[in-house]
Amino acid sequence: MSKVLMKGNEAIAEAAIQAGCRYFFGYPITPQNEIPAYMAKRLPQAGGTFLQAESEVAAINMVYGAAGAGARVMTSSSSPGISLKQEGISYIAGAELPCLIVNIVRGGPGLGGIQPAQSDYFQSVKGGGHGDYHLVVLAPSTIQEMVDLVQEGFDIADQYRNPVMILGDGMLGQMMEPVEFEERKSRRLPPKDWATTGWKGDRPRAVINSLFINPQVLENHVNKIYRKYQEIKANETMAECCNCEDAEIIVSAYGTTARIVKSAMEMAARKGIKVGLIRPITLWPFPTETFQEWAQRDHVKAFLTVEMSMGQMVEDVTLSIGGKKPSHFYGRTGGMVPNPADILAEIEKVRGGNA
Repeated sequence: MSKVLMKGNEAIAEAAIQAGCRYFFGYPITPQNEIPAYMAKRLPQAGGTFLQAESEVAAINMVYGAAGAGARVMTSSSSPGISLKQEGISYIAGAELPCLIVNIVRGGPGLGGIQPAQSDYFQSVKGGGHGDYHLVVLAPSTIQEMVDLVQEGFDIADQYRNPVMILGDGMLGQMMEPVEFEERKSRRLPPKDWATTGWKGDRPRAVINSLFINPQVLENHVNKIYRKYQEIKANETMAECCNCEDAEIIVSAYGTTARIVKSAMEMAARKGIKVGLIRPITLWPFPTETFQEWAQRDHVKAFLTVEMSMGQMVEDVTLSIGGKKPSHFYGRTGGMVPNPADILAEIEKVRGGNA
């Protein structure tokens, strides 16, 4: 199949349609507006339904309804809009419904700005809404990976009956790259016999619910969900390791920032500094074992986490390496993007013991 040049947001939307998504409910906010705009035009052509809701709160509850009926459904937004969806996301997780949620992150807090950021990491991987639950959080770093992870995300959601989030940023959403929409080998997914598609007496009644008044019943339900999370951790954790085999310093970064780090690594190599990269692809489940493995290597002297935030993923990196090696952080925030020269300067500080 030939490649086509597409903007990141539009590639997400097309990938969702090709993955079988036929319902989209959303509300416009920069820098993800191309997703609903593309869906508004393209989804009806594919026999689907696009609806611009009156608010983000309405949109996520429409997702709840469509997911409960067994449909492949998606919503997208950017940071403040995702905050408004948190109650509904918690309900969806509690009711064990599959759906795809896209967050193209902008700077914050508050309304912030429309430039790229990664400061929604905590919100995404630590819950965001109320109660005990997790989203599966996928972090692409290229437009092609956006396409691939959207399609994979729908399958993961259906397999485990859990919401999946694609966490991108304003730069990934707006940049253009050539992509291919290849036919994928689908997973063997369980039947949606739990869906509320009507009852004719030929099966147990399907009930979609996240309300459990009896505390023991609720605890049993949460324990069941967390057994599922252990299965997800065992089967779905993903990370890219680059040049770690002889690295003296390992940098951790995800998404757009990981691309910039790779340029800094090339600059470091020209100076004789051996730098590796661990790029988490699943932010939840976090690739803890990958970091633990490299932290035990004698040639690795330190870790440096680079983020477009004041330091969020660095906490998970530090916990993962368990004090075996020093853990350092460099970040820009508010929509500012780190450049390779500044990252190289931080690498040199870590190497010289001055970080």
